[in-house]
Amino acid sequence: MTKPDRPTLRDLQPGANLIPRHIGPRDEDLPEMLEVVGAESLDDLIDKVIPPHIRTERPFCLPSGLSERNCISELLAMARRNRVMVSMVGQGYYGSIMPKVIQRRVLENPGWYTAYTPYQAEVSQGRLEALLTFQHMISDLSGLDVANASLLDEATAAAEAMAMAHRVTRGKKGNVFFVDKDIFPQTLAVVKTRAENFGFEVRVGDPFTDLDPDEVFAALFQYPGSSGEIRDFTPVCDALRQAGALSIIAADILGLVLLKSPGEMGADIAVGSAQRFGVPMGYGGPHAGWFATRMDHVRQMPGRVIGVSRDAEGRLALRMALQTREQHIRREKATSNICTAQVLLANLAAFFAVYHGPEKLRQIAQRTNRYAEIIATALAEYGFEVVNESFFDTITVKVPGRAQWYAARAREQRINIHVVDADHVSITTDETTRRSEVVRLLKVFFPHGVQHPDELYDIDARARQGIPANMLRTDEILTHPVFNSYHSETEMMRYLRRLQQKDIALDRSMIPLGSCTMKLNAATEMQALSWREFAHIHPFAPLEQAQGYQQLIEELEHYLCTLTGFDAFSFQPNAGSQGEYAGLLVIKRYHAERGQGQRDVVLIPTSAHGTNPASAGMAGLKVVPVGCDDQGNIDLDDLKKKAAQHEERLAALMITYPSTHGVFEESVKEICDIVHAHGGQVYFDGANMNALVGYVRPAELGADVCHLNLHKTFAIPHGGGGPGVGPVGVKAHLAKYLPAHVVVDGVNPAAARYEDTIGQVAAAPWGSALILTISWAYIRMMGPEGLKKATQVAILNANYIARKLEPYYPVVYKGRGGYVAHECIIDLRQIRKETGITVEDVAKRLVDYGYHAPTMSWPVPDTFMIEPTESESREELDRFIEAMISIRAEIDKVAKGEWDRDNNPLKNAPHTPHLLNNGAWPYPYTKQEAYFPLPWVELDKFWPPVARVDNAWGDRHLIPHWQREGGN
Repeated sequence: MTKPDRPTLRDLQPGANLIPRHIGPRDEDLPEMLEVVGAESLDDLIDKVIPPHIRTERPFCLPSGLSERNCISELLAMARRNRVMVSMVGQGYYGSIMPKVIQRRVLENPGWYTAYTPYQAEVSQGRLEALLTFQHMISDLSGLDVANASLLDEATAAAEAMAMAHRVTRGKKGNVFFVDKDIFPQTLAVVKTRAENFGFEVRVGDPFTDLDPDEVFAALFQYPGSSGEIRDFTPVCDALRQAGALSIIAADILGLVLLKSPGEMGADIAVGSAQRFGVPMGYGGPHAGWFATRMDHVRQMPGRVIGVSRDAEGRLALRMALQTREQHIRREKATSNICTAQVLLANLAAFFAVYHGPEKLRQIAQRTNRYAEIIATALAEYGFEVVNESFFDTITVKVPGRAQWYAARAREQRINIHVVDADHVSITTDETTRRSEVVRLLKVFFPHGVQHPDELYDIDARARQGIPANMLRTDEILTHPVFNSYHSETEMMRYLRRLQQKDIALDRSMIPLGSCTMKLNAATEMQALSWREFAHIHPFAPLEQAQGYQQLIEELEHYLCTLTGFDAFSFQPNAGSQGEYAGLLVIKRYHAERGQGQRDVVLIPTSAHGTNPASAGMAGLKVVPVGCDDQGNIDLDDLKKKAAQHEERLAALMITYPSTHGVFEESVKEICDIVHAHGGQVYFDGANMNALVGYVRPAELGADVCHLNLHKTFAIPHGGGGPGVGPVGVKAHLAKYLPAHVVVDGVNPAAARYEDTIGQVAAAPWGSALILTISWAYIRMMGPEGLKKATQVAILNANYIARKLEPYYPVVYKGRGGYVAHECIIDLRQIRKETGITVEDVAKRLVDYGYHAPTMSWPVPDTFMIEPTESESREELDRFIEAMISIRAEIDKVAKGEWDRDNNPLKNAPHTPHLLNNGAWPYPYTKQEAYFPLPWVELDKFWPPVARVDNAWGDRHLIPHWQREGGN
């Protein structure tokens, strides 16, 4: 008798088991899906869609995919190469404690981290409420009228404040910007980079002795200073205001719990970082920068503002207010390219304040300050000179010629302190500081002093006062009920659940947004975010303490270079827009160093995302638009004409590929050749790289520079609008110009000196380093075969939707053979003309079916751009398709007169549960048609918390924070 066939041990190895879990359609689904799109196999589909002449001929030499378990083992090995020391470095980064209820219910909860930017207010009320709470918190603490929903970090917020101040003064005060010499060095570096390209002169000095208000358009102060000194800027702010200039204060958010607010001192703008409100240092990020100003300047403020409005039923509703104030929408006229926020991080900080409330925050701040007072008192008693007379958490100590020696002794005690210069060190306390750590620190300076933690109580009894009495805060903070109601874990847990259930995120249904790539963010990829070895490293820690991070960054750079064909990457840009900005500065610097500084023209297709021209404007470059033809391709004749016309001044072309119209342009190599022939460089916007991975290397097409959106192609989640990472890759001839860092050496190994680079574009050396673990894990588990299949299926899913919907909604643009790339644009223009039903009506009606709408009216008005990604199963695609077909049938009823043009389920959508309790049903169609238009809707019904939001009312009555009478 023969033995039955059995699998061998080799057959039973776990292998790269993320691939079938990441990619939605099962293998048995593929034949029927391929039949729908007219392809025999995935390879055949790619042959039909991606032009053969742009596909790479070189293999992608990446390591084979790991199993999820083995990936975690490799990450753990890297994590153990990081040495987590007690950080007393400060300088804008501090130890903090994230409450476990927030870690588990928000940071590690896909209901929060997979949500999209809250453009669709009716399905975003939970995160909008969290962001409004963040704005209220910042407004209270800063003492200013209005705050935005966060920026990228403190340094870039300061740079944005400088640009805004110049807009407010309208250039009437000249181009001189004054900066306090006690500023954080990374903030000064980012401000200088931005100022140089705006044509501003930066003057650094003592604001009390060196500042002439009549000579500047604005001034920036650090509060408390980098040295720790607390200074009252009231007289300086008054003098600036009298001279018609603006005052900007970069303030410590925890310090503001105890200190006089910037608003009370007369500041016009205040900025800072919310990191120490429960967000880990993460080797530099991601962290939410904050920005506040006076109501007079709100329409000049960069970023996003959440406002209180009302819905169609007259109820309170929240929305993103003043959306046209987002600077990038102004394209080449923009002075900021900000199109995002650090939403997840802002939410974490807001929830930290909600959970602790004003009293516990005051205790945290007082404890932090008290430890600094104890250290200062002890060191003075040991004979050391504490330089600063006042302080909140940071003291600067004079140690003539021995700063490095004391820092080394501190490292022996597993403590990092900050070396100011050869003669001074600074020491910073924070929420995490322990008595035992203070004892170890004091032994560094005087081994025979304090020996036991209990001895600190004696020093405490005689400790000097760090905060001058006249600088103590006297007004109440965070008095709104939201900050005073959820201090037990039970109540906080329920509060977070109530907010989460108001939103649609990927944990509920597909989010089919074109150009946004809302793919799976696998749990295994996210796991390392909570590990202390990655989360609690200071970005200025000695490199030998961050060898795990250095290995991860080097390996991820190698992977991205392999996939794109570029020679080097910088991870400093902490958003795609920042990657654009950095890449254009690299090109500008390259031309200047070759004696061609006159090259200042950037050719940009009219279809480009608004950040492209906005980034060019920020870089001090001039935008010349290039037209597109009826198929959505760049008009080659217009390109040739513009390139020739501006040949002497041509700096670059910015091109998105595949295009924003969702097609592969056949002439991409010719386009690059034209630009190179006229002396320009090619900037490749990698927003749609997820349609190229495994098949096309942008560098081989002719691109010189490319930014990637790791929060799209490489699986970092959107987090409700951020965090993002926008690393910029370059060919070898541009590598030395990539960003460096004024504090940390070796950030750009191709540059001999910091001065050889473009400087800094973000505060941290390697940007939002903590979340690089996600993309590393994604690439490591998918491997070359998994990445290739992800591209195949992303293109298959998009074409499957396009073919299924085309009989109902025309597809606007198609490429070769009638195929689209990774996304498709469907046309509703004729529908609007015939029925009055708009794209917005369909978007709101999709809410009743449990779906977030696709991208509306971009890049073509009255259209939807749909991108399903590779992560969505055939079943989910079919549900979405069925919903869209059902809506088309509803539109037909309007067209036929069966439903009134102004009173139908589309015009009245979304339908809230409040209508069920308001007496008689008010509409001429049934409740079943309103709430359960298809049988599967009732299986997991999303009940919209608000009806359609009145955007116009919200703009006319801007309310950017909670009102005293409530609203929570």
